[in-house]
Amino acid sequence: MQTDNREDEFRSFVLAHRESLRRYAYMLCGDWHEADDLVQKSLTKLFPAWHRIEHGGTSAYARRIVTNTYLSHLRRGWVRRERSTAEPPDTRVTGTPQEGVDTRLEVLDALRRLPKRQRATLVLRFCEQLSVEETAKAMRCSIGTVKSQSSKGIQTLRRLLPAQSQPEFQGR
Repeated sequence: MQTDNREDEFRSFVLAHRESLRRYAYMLCGDWHEADDLVQKSLTKLFPAWHRIEHGGTSAYARRIVTNTYLSHLRRGWVRRERSTAEPPDTRVTGTPQEGVDTRLEVLDALRRLPKRQRATLVLRFCEQLSVEETAKAMRCSIGTVKSQSSKGIQTLRRLLPAQSQPEFQGR
């Protein structure tokens, strides 16, 4: 009976948070398929620890697992290798894009060019709207590291982006 209750709680958590975790993973890696894989691997890691987690901090813990999975995923050699294809990908935007799509695409492209820790820090701080302390906890690093990675990441984004595409960086 206890196992059934645990599985039901976990299933409810997954239904409520999967899309949020998927968007977060996409912001980290820039690829929806890879984001799906990261979330699936992370949820697989989360389930065995489910009974030990204080459920008030479950989503933060899940984000931390996604972050760690993403960072360890990048360490694998095959991820860093170039992959060739017969045809180059079609990068044209079709239809009438909604207002701001071009800007979001420029920001996402610039985010992809950041070093992985700067990218993770900026996504946690400004997309997920975590505080400096929450970001440090999620990344298992010091508050000073979060501040320096944020500062360096913002400086790099400002260099990479045209002035009209630069987002407002307002943390809490």
